[in-house]
Amino acid sequence: MSDDEEYTSSEEEEVVEETREETGEGDPEFIKRQDQKRSDLDDQLKEYITEWRKQRSKEEDELKKLKEKQAKRKVTRAEEEQKMAQRKKEEEERRVREAEEKKQREIEEKRMRLEEAEKKRQAMLQAMKDKDKKGPNFTIAKKDAGVLGLSSAAMERNKTKEQLEEEKKISLSFRIKPLAIEGFGEAKLREKAQELWELIVKLETEKYDLEERQKRQDYDLKELKERQKQQLRHKALKKGLDPEALTGKYPPKIQVASKYERRVDTRSYDDKKKLFEGGYNTVYAETLEKTWQERQERFTQRTKSKLPKWFGERPGKKAGEPETPEGEEDAKADEDIVEDDEEVEEEVVEEEDEEAEEDEEEEEEEEEEVEEEEEEEEEEEEEEEEEEE
Repeated sequence: MSDDEEYTSSEEEEVVEETREETGEGDPEFIKRQDQKRSDLDDQLKEYITEWRKQRSKEEDELKKLKEKQAKRKVTRAEEEQKMAQRKKEEEERRVREAEEKKQREIEEKRMRLEEAEKKRQAMLQAMKDKDKKGPNFTIAKKDAGVLGLSSAAMERNKTKEQLEEEKKISLSFRIKPLAIEGFGEAKLREKAQELWELIVKLETEKYDLEERQKRQDYDLKELKERQKQQLRHKALKKGLDPEALTGKYPPKIQVASKYERRVDTRSYDDKKKLFEGGYNTVYAETLEKTWQERQERFTQRTKSKLPKWFGERPGKKAGEPETPEGEEDAKADEDIVEDDEEVEEEVVEEEDEEAEEDEEEEEEEEEEVEEEEEEEEEEEEEEEEEEE
């Protein structure tokens, strides 16, 4: 060892001894107290460790139980899901089976119904051929209300393309009979072809007859509609309406009662139509004409007074001329009449201007009154709506 290391070790030993003297480690009581403290701490730690181990074991047991419950729940849930899937599958199969059975039943019912209709049609055609009587070539059958109050024609129009195609296939399945030509010889095949040709000719003949019958029915329907229009025109004229009032798609509107008077309106169409004829200009022209006639009559019935004769010598008189020239009095009378007419015309014009101003004022007052009435009606309607709410 070197001198430095010896010096450091000696210093360390001195420091340790000093600390022991200060803390009193060399004292046995102190050592005993320290040992007691350590033993107490060890006992406390052991208790803590035992408690922690107990708590941990409890937690592990609970966790184990929970895991077991979770595993059982998973198993039960998987079983329930499997049962539910099986049940759904069975219900789906049952629903599909029921739908197929229902579809088959509907197809069979349609087939039976179409077969009956085809039999009736064949019987009707045969009866028509047998009777061949003259008379109306159409019959009016009663309307049979089907499902939801719809007639058979309306139900036929409301069918979809798929339904029509299905019915067509069903009807063709028993109309077109299959050809059983297996094992036929040449002679039998010729006979079968001849039979089919005769059937085609027969069907084409029936088709032509039906087309002609349809044309005749269309013409008869057109004629009947025209007759109906004529009857409706006469009926409208009797009621005082326009001739084309009842021939349209919808009947004419009828005003049953007045909105303000609360009574039945018994006026005819002509009376109502006259209410909208004329107007203020016509009334004003009629009043002017009436006043003109009255004043003209008053003017023609006035008392005419002649001018006094000239006394003394007339200015501009020549020798040998009469005192009053012929026609002078008449000319003076005419001048007086013209002056009176001008005065009367001026008075009439002034009165007409005054009447026009009065009429304009009356019109303005009437318009104001109408606006006030409309405002009052709107307020009443708003109050009624608020009361109803």
